[in-house]
Amino acid sequence: MRFIADLHIHSHFSRATAKNLNLENIYIAAQLKGITVVGTGDFTHPGWFAEIKEKLVPAEEGFFKLKDEIADKCDQQVPSACRGIVRFMLVSEISSIYKKDNKTRKIHNLVFFPAVDRAEKFNSKLDKIGNIKSDGRPILGLDARNLLEILLETSDDAFLIPAHIWTPWFSLLGSKSGFDSIEECFGDLSAYIFAVETGLSSDPAMNRQVSGLDGLTLVSNSDAHSPLKLGREANIFNTELSYSNIKSALETGDPKRFLGTFEFYPEEGKYHLDGHRKCDIRLWPEKTRKLNGICPVCDKPLTLGVLYRVGELADRPGATKKARNHPFYSIIPLVEILSEILKVGPGSKKVMGNYHALLDKLGPEISILNTLKIKTIETAGIPLLGEAIARMRRNEVEVLPGYDGEFGTIKIFDPHEREKLLGQKTLFVVPAFRPDNQKKTAP
Repeated sequence: MRFIADLHIHSHFSRATAKNLNLENIYIAAQLKGITVVGTGDFTHPGWFAEIKEKLVPAEEGFFKLKDEIADKCDQQVPSACRGIVRFMLVSEISSIYKKDNKTRKIHNLVFFPAVDRAEKFNSKLDKIGNIKSDGRPILGLDARNLLEILLETSDDAFLIPAHIWTPWFSLLGSKSGFDSIEECFGDLSAYIFAVETGLSSDPAMNRQVSGLDGLTLVSNSDAHSPLKLGREANIFNTELSYSNIKSALETGDPKRFLGTFEFYPEEGKYHLDGHRKCDIRLWPEKTRKLNGICPVCDKPLTLGVLYRVGELADRPGATKKARNHPFYSIIPLVEILSEILKVGPGSKKVMGNYHALLDKLGPEISILNTLKIKTIETAGIPLLGEAIARMRRNEVEVLPGYDGEFGTIKIFDPHEREKLLGQKTLFVVPAFRPDNQKKTAP
């Protein structure tokens, strides 16, 4: 079966996350987005692990589901057009900060386990190494290679995926504290790395300029810190629902089973270009090189972005047959599209009212963004929405790129064009969605 998976999220136990980021709201948001498999996130945290054991029960091999009595209550908050099965997979992100070859390394990795007892055993090992109680994403003074070794010793079925590999400050290939290759980081265990997460500020096309990533499956996940952020990036699978099927599809890169990814426009990511946010300096790599990486305002080193770092390691202009070239689809979150159309903030009542009404009428968000016919979208009655999504699908957008922790901004229409297209049409809010008590149905 074809399904969408978002395998990197967090919980309310992680720093800078929403207080409502619990299993119930993750379950609800997954349905609103059209996601079938979602990572638990943060299973190394004792408090979150306790909630996982309390609220989830085994489903298909290596998967878990919300207990029926909890799910039934949650379903009342989901439009019938969006209802579908949701499965959880045990995943956690771990931050390793350590010295190697006389340089401080700061690497984030995702770890995956198929069973609660093995995850619990893994947690016990980490608890002896460092503090896993203070943050949902624990910070350990543990070499990433040794983290992988502990994982493999704990379970033959567990696996590790380096997270957002280009982020400057905390990643495998990051400009500030990473390495230049997978082999440099994981050494003799490098063969156990079969997938990497590209992160919000890069897309597969950028990654395929680096031959060192050939033979690896490029995955994309939301890294969500709040329920509504689920699915801003995600993966498309065509397998039976099980942990081992997901692992196998990623390990082999089989194009019939791993169908590609949904991607943030990389320019919208908050580390795409170089710069200094405090100095209001945003630079393209060519200009950064002319300045020798030094900020022209404060004379301190610039934060080198993902585009610059990819260029440093790139050894060819594009992909080759050696690379695993899966399709990818650039999307813009629906609330951002509505925000531009309605000329109000993405979190406003007007945007959120339209958002939920659209899902009530048209179904899950990712379907609206990627597969639903434009004529069908236009039946929802929001002027310019069909045209906006059509342009997004054709990559006809303008982006002011992000830099040094500042997200980029996307524009689909210029102001004059927008008014011309609207003519005398009036923007209005579609009737708000009202939850009902219908039972959940599988897609």
